Amino acid sequence: MAKGREQAAPDAVLTRIGQVAMLHHAGDREEARDRFLGLWAEIGEHGDPLHRCTLAHYLADTQDDPGDELAWDLRALSAAEEITEDPLADAHAGRLAARALYPSLHLNLADDYERLGHREAARLHLRRAQGAAASLAPDRYGEGVRAAIDRMARRLDEAGRGADGPDRPGGWPRPPRQRP
Repeated sequence: MAKGREQAAPDAVLTRIGQVAMLHHAGDREEARDRFLGLWAEIGEHGDPLHRCTLAHYLADTQDDPGDELAWDLRALSAAEEITEDPLADAHAGRLAARALYPSLHLNLADDYERLGHREAARLHLRRAQGAAASLAPDRYGEGVRAAIDRMARRLDEAGRGADGPDRPGGWPRPPRQRP
């Protein structure tokens, strides 16, 4: 290859995830969920952590049940942590990508926990999102994530500092499933 024209080979799995994400953003949530689940079956629980992180992050948004959404968001965060906490992953191309997802991952978890009535957990993840957002570029994506973090902060402030727990009688919801 000519000097200056070298590029990393495109990642076919991330490309496929992106194609399904476009389907979801176009409004076909159910079809996107089915395709994402098919990709998850291909990748598996022990597949590339960047693939699992990205896929689980998108798959969470296709869930109807808040508990299921939380479970997928937790999978995404867990996969991101595998990448960023692995001392041998310094050269891993996905390390920077995973770090860039942290603000959004924690924001999604804050939203999940808030909707499930776990306000203290929501506040914890909001603080983590705010801290991680400092590393975002001042581009359209970064500004969008920061604006969403600000909206979540206002939402939690409006909810007050009530006791952590469900807002309905009957106790805490059951813990999220960890396996699809």
